[in-house]
Amino acid sequence: MTILVTGGAGFIGSNFVLDWVVASSELVVNVDKLTYAGNLENLSSLNGSAQHVFANVDIADTETIAALLQKHRPRAILNFAAESHVDRSIHGPEEFIQTNIVGTFRLLEAVRAYWRSLEADEQQAFRFLHVSTDEVYGSLSKDESAFSETHQYQPNSPYSASKAASDHLVRAYHHTYGLPVLTTNCSNNYGPYHFPEKLIPLMIVNALAGKNLPVYGDGLQVRDWLYVKDHCSAIRRVLEAGQVGEVYNVGGWNEKTNLDIVHRVCELLDELSPRADGKPYKDQITYVTDRPGHDRRYAIDARKLERELGWKPAETFETGIRKTVEWYLSNQQWVSNVQSGSYRDWVQQNYGEREA
Repeated sequence: MTILVTGGAGFIGSNFVLDWVVASSELVVNVDKLTYAGNLENLSSLNGSAQHVFANVDIADTETIAALLQKHRPRAILNFAAESHVDRSIHGPEEFIQTNIVGTFRLLEAVRAYWRSLEADEQQAFRFLHVSTDEVYGSLSKDESAFSETHQYQPNSPYSASKAASDHLVRAYHHTYGLPVLTTNCSNNYGPYHFPEKLIPLMIVNALAGKNLPVYGDGLQVRDWLYVKDHCSAIRRVLEAGQVGEVYNVGGWNEKTNLDIVHRVCELLDELSPRADGKPYKDQITYVTDRPGHDRRYAIDARKLERELGWKPAETFETGIRKTVEWYLSNQQWVSNVQSGSYRDWVQQNYGEREA
């Protein structure tokens, strides 16, 4: 048996592939375009593994995707491939439209043709699992109930709008063509192999380098935080037992302000890798101009996933964030290798110009 994973060299995708190889004997065909956030070093432990096949392919390349499907005959497709950073979508939205909308459409077309070629029993067993985000739901006020699977879509950034469009395409391919799909909408992930432009890895990397820790606005934006290994276990469970056509929210039950997150990272670094001058890392916190259209609060109601499929996160925020900081401290070479000149230039563009 075989599964095909798109975006499997990125943060969540590579964690999923690594965990899958441990938990299953099935072959994984890993498709990734290898943009700035796709990193084969994440998968170095699988070098030489007969269980892992990598293909450097864009999901928008319908012809090549179709050939891979016919060659490997997967029983399931898991679509992690996406441009996923809000700030980058503000600076350059077109890449998000091309990958998240056009790419998803072309992938669905290739998958639909492949699925129709299967025997009846294979068609019935086949699944297309689309990995999405809570950001498609928009923003919540302080007292509003958390996002459920039936919450109205109200995306507020080019990134979230492009992901909302991809969700709608997946839904449409199920209702129009009968393609057996599953969709998951997750909250903010954190953990190993997270590209250091997102909040938690950026704070760790900048703190250790003696740089400023840039916090948008007042830092009181609220997010729900989900340890990436928990997210991967939820996806495995949805693939195994999810009802075709359904949406499942995946959350960590950890609502925190951005400032709370930064302070906790600083406290852990004070404990695990103190500054040479003995001063606390929180002294490096600096407030910068908020980004345009910054959503104030996200919160995920993951009760459906627990009620129907028996899943809940294994990690608390405290256990997960400690594991994350320890991983970055133990993997400084990985951090150094992913920090290319273009990445440094982008960080300066996004944060340096916001100094308040």
